[in-house]
Amino acid sequence: MKQMIYDHIADRGTVSKAELLAAYSLTSSTLTRLLDESVAEGLLIVSGLGPSSGGRRPLLYEINNDYGYFFGLELSRRYSALGFFDMNMNPKSFTRWRMDETMTPEQLVRHAATNIRSILNDHRLDARQVLGIGVGAVGPLDRTSGTILKPLNFPARGWSDVPICAMLTEKTSLPAMLENGANAALIGEQWSLRGMNVQHMLYVHAGVGLRSAMMSHGQIVHGSVDMEGSIGQMVIQTDGIRLQDYGNYGALEAYVSVQALEKKARSDAKLGRGDLMRIGHVTEDAISYDTLLQALGQGSDYAEELFIQAAHYFGIGLANLINMFHPEKIIIGGALISAFEPFYQTAIRIARKNTYYDPVYQPDFSKGELREDAVATGAALAMRKALTF
Repeated sequence: MKQMIYDHIADRGTVSKAELLAAYSLTSSTLTRLLDESVAEGLLIVSGLGPSSGGRRPLLYEINNDYGYFFGLELSRRYSALGFFDMNMNPKSFTRWRMDETMTPEQLVRHAATNIRSILNDHRLDARQVLGIGVGAVGPLDRTSGTILKPLNFPARGWSDVPICAMLTEKTSLPAMLENGANAALIGEQWSLRGMNVQHMLYVHAGVGLRSAMMSHGQIVHGSVDMEGSIGQMVIQTDGIRLQDYGNYGALEAYVSVQALEKKARSDAKLGRGDLMRIGHVTEDAISYDTLLQALGQGSDYAEELFIQAAHYFGIGLANLINMFHPEKIIIGGALISAFEPFYQTAIRIARKNTYYDPVYQPDFSKGELREDAVATGAALAMRKALTF
């Protein structure tokens, strides 16, 4: 019960005893004891007095931000990030780095551990004040054992069957907990919107691959396996192309992903289409996503057309998810979203056009409040929520 009261106060910011009595079936004496214990332990603080309703002004309680601290680590294919947070998920520090062919699991853990020590030194904190590391990673993964299983398309080798939590704990002496990155992002985004009490949300990430997460009645929907990338295998064209030598033909990721854009651009260049080789000073096979970004920056009509075409397909995929789930809010993130604003706007327009019950049902689309910081924030928050007081 102490944990529930703590989470209630954390979600609302500042709460009076009367509000807590109305929310829970507790006697006044029991609630007073739990609040007094929490204040004595440093979990809560008395932050002031609320307005009077005729008698004495009530005490107001809020969580003690400095009771402990958390790290949130995002593990993705293009970059990783490490955030440092207090109990209220206020960010104290953020660092981000590219994931290249040298960033093996061992090197990443060393890099993260070095940054953790540096951040604690900068804030003049002891490692004993840190309550844990939340990890949001590309799937598939086993959350129970803290293992990243067999993710695809990491630049470096060695990212199969990685006991990432055990490795981090061994290197830092801090407990670690694993959640898939899309879920972590949605947890973080819901936290940023907690004042709005949004209960049904969808998160879709369009980057190297496609990832998604759903939240119903305020809780993450976990399947029997953590396959956050399975949205990419949604078939949107029955006689369509295949991205790699595995997966479904006509799958969404074959039309909407960093890999799909690179593959299409290279194929077109070999047929003499486009201007990417000239802009990037590269051969056909050397065209990369960075080449596409460079071309976008120079106003290339070809690059813009490539992104807009992908956005149409992405909108169809979004509409399929929305028609199945009917969320209140849809948050869209990832490299393709941040690279080109017309991609985002086009995808939303196509999704709305193909959403059932439109215009009666009108979901709210957003790029999110936390955006690129969502995964690390949500991973740290998941770690905090897993603690017992």
